[in-house]
Amino acid sequence: MSALLKHVSNVLPRVSSAGGRRSFFIYSPNALTPQVDRQPKWTTAEEAVQGIKSGQKVFVHGCAATPNFLLEHLTKYGKTAGLKDVQLIHIPTVGPALYNEPEYEGIFRSNSLFIGQNCREAIAAGRADTVPIFLSEIPLLFRRKIYKLDAVLIHVSPPDQHGFCSLGTSVDCTRAAIQHATYIIAQVNKQMPRTLGDSLIHMSHIDCMVEHDTPLPEIAPIIRTPEINEIARLIADNLVEDGATLQTGIGNLPDAVLHKLYNHKDLGFHSEMISDTVVNLVEKGALTNAKKNIQTGKIVCSFAMGTKKLYSFLDDNSFVAFHECDFTNNISLISQNPRVTSINTCLEIDLTGQVCSDSLGTYMYSGFGGQIDFVRGAALSLDGEGKPIIACTSTTDEGISRIVPTLKEGAGVVTTRAHVHYIVTEYGIAYLFGKNLRQRAYELIKVAHPSQREGLEKAAFERFKCVPSP
Repeated sequence: MSALLKHVSNVLPRVSSAGGRRSFFIYSPNALTPQVDRQPKWTTAEEAVQGIKSGQKVFVHGCAATPNFLLEHLTKYGKTAGLKDVQLIHIPTVGPALYNEPEYEGIFRSNSLFIGQNCREAIAAGRADTVPIFLSEIPLLFRRKIYKLDAVLIHVSPPDQHGFCSLGTSVDCTRAAIQHATYIIAQVNKQMPRTLGDSLIHMSHIDCMVEHDTPLPEIAPIIRTPEINEIARLIADNLVEDGATLQTGIGNLPDAVLHKLYNHKDLGFHSEMISDTVVNLVEKGALTNAKKNIQTGKIVCSFAMGTKKLYSFLDDNSFVAFHECDFTNNISLISQNPRVTSINTCLEIDLTGQVCSDSLGTYMYSGFGGQIDFVRGAALSLDGEGKPIIACTSTTDEGISRIVPTLKEGAGVVTTRAHVHYIVTEYGIAYLFGKNLRQRAYELIKVAHPSQREGLEKAAFERFKCVPSP
């Protein structure tokens, strides 16, 4: 244990909560009050996870903050101790996710609030579950006791001289989870950036702390295809104005748009996610947040995924404010910012403008996330200058059209035909708001891959009994 941690341990003698039940939480949205005469137990991961019992609901910190060291020991303990029916609740986790393997069936069951790559196969095989839910509403699951959490596994920075740790790269719904859980286990990592905003938790609220220093998982920049670069150019040159407040979803394409904005002025950022390219915009002087109405002068986000460059930028940086996802994704707050421009992606779009973003037919792929939160926030911008954008390449890597007569059987609608405004592919920009069905078909066929347009025109005529028209 470091000298600082030993010092803090000596200052705050540990007092256990009676019967393991938590009765001392007095959190409010803006207050983190230390608990007098209480501190966590510093212990090993092996001992810490023994607080998890059969049948419990356990929230797991996600994204770059996934506590993989704790999860490794929990899966081992689950098998040796004969645990049964432990539900692990989480947004995307990054790492091996051993609990999803067939050998752990009956011991653990993953419940994704947004599906990550390491859960798709288990969900498809029936060994894991997923919940369709807006990112902005996930904290309500805990606050309304719909999910009564027995424990949480979190990943935090070391406590400062006053005993405060930071949730680091992932505040999102984790803050609500720790406010409503009985037992809190924390992996303490010197390499976790100390982020600011609503990301702090006093160590006296934690039951067990396990010291384990390890690099955070990184997402390396993906090589951008000519098609993605063209989509990014179209959006940057035609839809993003100086002074706009940006939101970008997960994926290479929204990131590519940010890469094209280096010559813009006084951009703002209010999004659930922050990536490396946001750092580049700051360094180029394009992102100042000076025009924003909500937290003027600050980057507002909920979680971060990127490389070490991003994590270093976030460490103790007052320019960045991390908040819960029910704040970042609150439509009434989003809409107060100027020229809100939301940029998200999808998997498939039908000729009426229905957008599928979470599944490939019946195969569950991701989730609702914050797409609708920001589509609505941009559409309802108080200045009337918001732009909700859905972007995708015209075809998949296999050459299959993303613009289709009807969605695949079993596909889910994330952004409805009434919500959609701008659709952008490498072939242009389709503006659908206020257009009738045959006009929508006409606009979408124009931005479809040329090899698909004749077939789409025939399908549109068969469906609407008239020729698509502007």
